[in-house]
Amino acid sequence: MASYPSTRLRRLRANDWIRRLVRENTLTPADLIWTVIVSDRADPTEPVPSMPGVERLSVAEAAKSAVRARDLGIPAIAIFPNIDPSLKDEEGSRADDPAGLVAQCIKAMKDAAPEVGIICDVALDPFTNHGHDGVLENGQILNDPTIDRLVDQALMQAEAGCDVIAPSDMMDGRVGALRAALDDEGFENVLILSYAAKYASAFYGPYRDAIGSSAALQGDKKTYQMDPANTDEALREVAMDIEEGADMVMVKPGLPYLDIVARVKAEFEMPTYAFQVSGEYAMIKAADANGWIDGERAMMESLLAFKRAGADGILSYFAPFAVEKLNG
Repeated sequence: MASYPSTRLRRLRANDWIRRLVRENTLTPADLIWTVIVSDRADPTEPVPSMPGVERLSVAEAAKSAVRARDLGIPAIAIFPNIDPSLKDEEGSRADDPAGLVAQCIKAMKDAAPEVGIICDVALDPFTNHGHDGVLENGQILNDPTIDRLVDQALMQAEAGCDVIAPSDMMDGRVGALRAALDDEGFENVLILSYAAKYASAFYGPYRDAIGSSAALQGDKKTYQMDPANTDEALREVAMDIEEGADMVMVKPGLPYLDIVARVKAEFEMPTYAFQVSGEYAMIKAADANGWIDGERAMMESLLAFKRAGADGILSYFAPFAVEKLNG
């Protein structure tokens, strides 16, 4: 490449029109999946204190969020339940309840805005009184019994009208079991978005508050979620999930793991998503509230970073706010 003074890279930054013309990556509403917390409480909405701007939504309000997503051009919503603590138990028995909160929300949202894809988390932690993602016995999370419960949960979601099953539990072999069960029951068109590289992260705290599992959590999740020190292991996890039938793969958390996003996309050339998790959202909101950063700019910059790393899309609590910004 020619050097200065014949080459002046600032010429390509001098005006807005040229910056837009040479921009390598862009963010659009179609790149975003809106993450929504739903609740079985009587109130239509309930603020999540650790996530300013995020509310737990009733079934009726969840349906309104689907309409809002459609109107904004957001292609899909991922729903996460907060159920009454009195309904939680050791087995997470409410996870596959066909008359429960998740099934009600799926049906209400699809009725209100059938054009919007509905993504459902497959894991037991919102439903267990110990806060873990699987079956707990003598202090251990049991892999295969957990898969049996996840299959029941996913089939209930598919029957209710869910478009995308998203297993977040990190049990070995769960994607293959879910794909086989869905196909056997006639749900061969239901997609699987696998939480393929999900790390045992400190950035999940506000989410656990939002779904009500934080106070109940016994111990940590390091025996099934990944060690933040590892990168090659993520590629092995992703490869297994793809071979077992995942249609799309996800890296979680997001910004601290952009290197993983880039490696996964380059290695597999699969639809690859990143989850901008609750802690990432809360940090930006808290710093903005204290006047330490421009929150709106930080929101947009962080979302664009995922695209630059190679992500095909981003799950984010910022989704509706970012689209409103994109739409002016």
